[in-house]
Amino acid sequence: MAERTRPTGSEPEFDDARFTVSQEQDGLRLDAAVAAWTGLSRSAAAQLCGEDRVGFRGRPVGKSHRVASCETYTVQVPVPEDPHRIAPQHVPDLRVVHSEASYVVIDKPAGVAAHPSPGWKGPTVVGALAGAGISVATSGAPERQGIVHRLDVGTSGLMVVAREESAYSQLKRAFKERTVTKVYHAVVQGIPDPLKGTIDAPIGRHPGHEWRFAVLEDGRNSVTHYEVLEAFGRASLVEVHLETGRTHQIRVHFSALQHPCCGDLTYGADPALSAGLGLTRQWLHAKRLGFTSPATGQYVGYESPYPTDLAYAVETLRDGGPQL
Repeated sequence: MAERTRPTGSEPEFDDARFTVSQEQDGLRLDAAVAAWTGLSRSAAAQLCGEDRVGFRGRPVGKSHRVASCETYTVQVPVPEDPHRIAPQHVPDLRVVHSEASYVVIDKPAGVAAHPSPGWKGPTVVGALAGAGISVATSGAPERQGIVHRLDVGTSGLMVVAREESAYSQLKRAFKERTVTKVYHAVVQGIPDPLKGTIDAPIGRHPGHEWRFAVLEDGRNSVTHYEVLEAFGRASLVEVHLETGRTHQIRVHFSALQHPCCGDLTYGADPALSAGLGLTRQWLHAKRLGFTSPATGQYVGYESPYPTDLAYAVETLRDGGPQL
């Protein structure tokens, strides 16, 4: 039988526990008994013994010690890591554009995910905000609290994160009802024809690649409006307004038109052109973001400059490069 107590203060790495040896456990080696009490593997239990985390009558005992029925032992049991705990992170390139009681607008650099997810070990927006001491709403799934919309890891630009519960509800509703202004800039290969138009094509998961998406007849309704701002011959700077917000929507739609985003090797970009432009990710940037303030009811708008890598690629194209 175990009695567990938890130290006060900051979360410890171990919980203090007391276990009483049952008649069935009489004579067991200590590491076997600890494994039975805690559910740990035999090797993990032996490691606890080796670290002097198992005690009997106030003294640590080794793994080869034999236990006797009715004896009571103290064990420092490892605290399982909470998979939803947001660890504070230092992300110097993530810029806070505006912060107030109800929401925060950030300029996300490429290489940062919106929130933790299986297989992702890199920085996240929620981790960066925690590291900056900026609290967010507790609404939403535990690992994505406060997140009302997302940008791909390789996409830079503006995101809004809710800081209050009421703001979370209002902003989620605004994105669902498509009252949020979302303007992206992209550099795509070639020159789209017509120069201004709408791509209305359903998107779903690619049947052969779980992590990719594609235009599919049975996909979800997806609508992208675009206009060419500058044509460079082998590529074009395009302004994009999203009517819907599907995963990878801009990347998939322009790829389907045979005009993939430069640098987007996942969706068919030319590797030579991408390398010549110095791109290691898709040229896609969330340029402008506007919505009704949850606090005042007034429309607010924000704008983000191109990060260095994207600005370099545009200047290279304007100068007639790259030389392939």
